[in-house]
Amino acid sequence: PPMNNLLPLLATILFGGTLLNAAPPSKPNIVVILVDDMGWADLGCYGSEIPTPNLDALAKGGLKFTQFYNTARCCPTRASLLTGLYPHQAGIGHMVDAWSERAGESYAGDLSPKSVTIAEALKPAGYRSYAVGKWHVTPHGPDIDRHNWPLQRGFDKYYGCLSGAT
Repeated sequence: PPMNNLLPLLATILFGGTLLNAAPPSKPNIVVILVDDMGWADLGCYGSEIPTPNLDALAKGGLKFTQFYNTARCCPTRASLLTGLYPHQAGIGHMVDAWSERAGESYAGDLSPKSVTIAEALKPAGYRSYAVGKWHVTPHGPDIDRHNWPLQRGFDKYYGCLSGAT
Protein backbone atom coordinates (compact mmCIF):
# COMPACT_ATOMS: atom_id res chain seq x y z
CA PRO A 1 0.00 0.00 0.00
CA PRO A 2 1.10 3.57 -0.49
CA MET A 3 3.06 5.14 2.39
CA ASN A 4 0.40 7.77 3.16
CA ASN A 5 -2.05 4.97 4.10
CA LEU A 6 0.43 3.51 6.59
CA LEU A 7 1.09 6.72 8.51
CA PRO A 8 -2.25 6.78 10.36
CA LEU A 9 -1.89 3.07 11.22
CA LEU A 10 1.68 3.56 12.44
CA ALA A 11 0.67 6.61 14.52
CA THR A 12 -2.19 4.64 16.08
CA ILE A 13 0.11 1.76 17.01
CA LEU A 14 2.86 3.99 18.41
CA PHE A 15 0.74 6.55 20.21
CA GLY A 16 -2.48 4.67 20.91
CA GLY A 17 -4.47 6.97 18.66
CA THR A 18 -3.88 9.97 20.86
CA LEU A 19 -2.47 12.06 18.04
CA LEU A 20 -5.32 11.31 15.71
CA ASN A 21 -8.15 11.70 18.19
CA ALA A 22 -6.62 14.20 20.58
CA ALA A 23 -8.99 16.79 21.95
CA PRO A 24 -7.69 20.32 22.00
CA PRO A 25 -6.04 21.10 25.34
CA SER A 26 -8.49 22.56 27.82
CA LYS A 27 -7.88 25.80 29.64
CA PRO A 28 -7.17 25.41 33.34
CA ASN A 29 -9.64 26.73 35.86
CA ILE A 30 -8.18 29.56 37.93
CA VAL A 31 -9.37 30.15 41.48
CA VAL A 32 -7.86 33.00 43.49
CA ILE A 33 -8.79 33.25 47.16
CA LEU A 34 -7.95 36.33 49.22
CA VAL A 35 -8.81 36.06 52.89
CA ASP A 36 -8.60 39.16 55.09
CA ASP A 37 -6.90 38.89 58.45
CA MET A 38 -5.50 35.43 57.85
CA GLY A 39 -1.86 34.58 58.37
CA TRP A 40 0.31 32.63 55.95
CA ALA A 41 0.58 29.64 58.31
CA ASP A 42 -3.15 29.53 59.12
CA LEU A 43 -3.73 26.92 56.40
CA GLY A 44 -2.89 23.26 56.85
CA CYS A 45 -0.97 23.16 53.56
CA TYR A 46 1.43 25.74 55.00
CA GLY A 47 1.83 24.04 58.37
CA SER A 48 -1.15 25.12 60.48
CA GLU A 49 -2.33 23.05 63.38
CA ILE A 50 -5.89 23.99 62.40
CA PRO A 51 -7.45 21.48 59.96
CA THR A 52 -8.33 23.11 56.62
CA PRO A 53 -9.02 20.05 54.45
CA ASN A 54 -10.99 21.76 51.67
CA LEU A 55 -8.45 24.53 51.17
CA ASP A 56 -5.62 21.99 51.44
CA ALA A 57 -7.25 19.93 48.67
CA LEU A 58 -7.44 23.01 46.43
CA ALA A 59 -3.79 23.78 47.14
CA LYS A 60 -2.71 20.19 46.45
CA GLY A 61 -4.33 20.22 43.03
CA GLY A 62 -3.15 23.69 42.08
CA LEU A 63 -0.57 26.35 42.59
CA LYS A 64 0.54 27.69 45.96
CA PHE A 65 2.28 31.02 46.32
CA THR A 66 5.58 30.74 48.13
CA GLN A 67 6.47 34.42 47.89
CA PHE A 68 3.58 36.85 48.06
CA TYR A 69 3.61 40.13 49.93
CA ASN A 70 0.51 41.66 51.38
CA THR A 71 0.27 45.35 52.06
CA ALA A 72 -1.12 45.08 55.59
CA ARG A 73 -4.41 46.57 54.41
CA CYS A 74 -7.24 45.02 52.46
CA CYS A 75 -7.70 47.61 49.67
CA PRO A 76 -4.08 47.75 48.47
CA THR A 77 -3.71 43.97 48.70
CA ARG A 78 -6.87 43.47 46.61
CA ALA A 79 -5.71 46.03 44.05
CA SER A 80 -2.38 44.25 43.72
CA LEU A 81 -3.93 40.80 43.42
CA LEU A 82 -6.52 41.97 40.87
CA THR A 83 -4.00 43.76 38.65
CA GLY A 84 -0.62 42.17 39.28
CA LEU A 85 0.76 45.63 40.05
CA TYR A 86 2.15 47.17 43.18
CA PRO A 87 -0.78 48.88 44.91
CA HIS A 88 0.62 52.37 44.28
CA GLN A 89 0.76 51.59 40.54
CA ALA A 90 -2.86 50.43 40.70
CA GLY A 91 -3.94 53.73 42.32
CA ILE A 92 -4.59 52.38 45.81
CA GLY A 93 -1.49 53.11 47.85
CA HIS A 94 -3.58 53.24 51.01
CA MET A 95 -7.27 52.76 51.68
CA VAL A 96 -10.04 53.60 49.19
CA ASP A 97 -11.53 56.36 51.35
CA ALA A 98 -8.15 57.82 52.41
CA TRP A 99 -7.15 59.47 49.16
CA SER A 100 -5.57 62.86 48.84
CA GLU A 101 -5.53 65.11 45.79
CA ARG A 102 -1.99 66.15 46.69
CA ALA A 103 -0.74 62.57 46.66
CA GLY A 104 -1.44 62.03 42.94
CA GLU A 105 -2.37 58.86 41.11
CA SER A 106 -0.67 56.53 43.60
CA TYR A 107 -3.16 57.44 46.31
CA ALA A 108 -6.24 58.07 44.15
CA GLY A 109 -8.27 55.61 46.23
CA ASP A 110 -9.73 54.21 43.03
CA LEU A 111 -8.46 51.42 40.80
CA SER A 112 -6.42 53.09 38.07
CA PRO A 113 -7.85 53.13 34.54
CA LYS A 114 -4.27 52.38 33.41
CA SER A 115 -4.39 49.02 35.18
CA VAL A 116 -5.84 45.80 33.77
CA THR A 117 -7.67 43.38 36.04
CA ILE A 118 -7.15 39.64 35.81
CA ALA A 119 -10.70 39.33 34.42
CA GLU A 120 -9.96 41.87 31.68
CA ALA A 121 -6.72 40.06 30.81
CA LEU A 122 -8.34 36.61 30.64
CA LYS A 123 -11.50 37.60 28.71
CA PRO A 124 -9.76 37.66 25.27
CA ALA A 125 -8.57 34.08 25.94
CA GLY A 126 -12.19 32.95 26.29
CA TYR A 127 -12.36 32.86 30.08
CA ARG A 128 -15.46 33.75 32.07
CA SER A 129 -14.73 35.44 35.36
CA TYR A 130 -16.68 35.61 38.58
CA ALA A 131 -15.97 37.56 41.75
CA VAL A 132 -17.49 36.90 45.15
CA GLY A 133 -17.14 38.91 48.35
CA LYS A 134 -15.78 42.32 49.20
CA TRP A 135 -14.64 44.43 46.19
CA HIS A 136 -13.27 47.46 48.10
CA VAL A 137 -11.06 48.94 45.35
CA THR A 138 -13.25 51.88 44.33
CA PRO A 139 -15.42 54.47 46.07
CA HIS A 140 -19.00 53.38 46.50
CA GLY A 141 -22.35 55.00 47.07
CA PRO A 142 -25.42 56.05 45.09
CA ASP A 143 -23.73 59.07 43.45
CA ILE A 144 -20.49 57.31 42.48
CA ASP A 145 -19.62 56.51 38.88
CA ARG A 146 -19.62 52.74 38.36
CA HIS A 147 -16.54 52.68 36.08
CA ASN A 148 -14.57 50.47 38.49
CA TRP A 149 -17.25 48.11 39.68
CA PRO A 150 -16.59 44.41 38.99
CA LEU A 151 -18.82 44.12 35.90
CA GLN A 152 -17.16 47.19 34.38
CA ARG A 153 -13.70 45.70 35.05
CA GLY A 154 -14.16 42.43 33.15
CA PHE A 155 -16.08 40.17 35.52
CA ASP A 156 -19.13 38.40 34.09
CA LYS A 157 -20.90 38.00 37.41
CA TYR A 158 -20.37 39.52 40.84
CA TYR A 159 -21.89 38.52 44.17
CA GLY A 160 -20.83 40.64 47.11
CA CYS A 161 -20.47 44.11 48.56
CA LEU A 162 -18.57 47.02 47.07
CA SER A 163 -17.55 48.68 50.33
CA GLY A 164 -15.17 47.51 53.00
CA ALA A 165 -16.76 47.09 56.42
CA THR A 166 -20.20 45.86 55.42
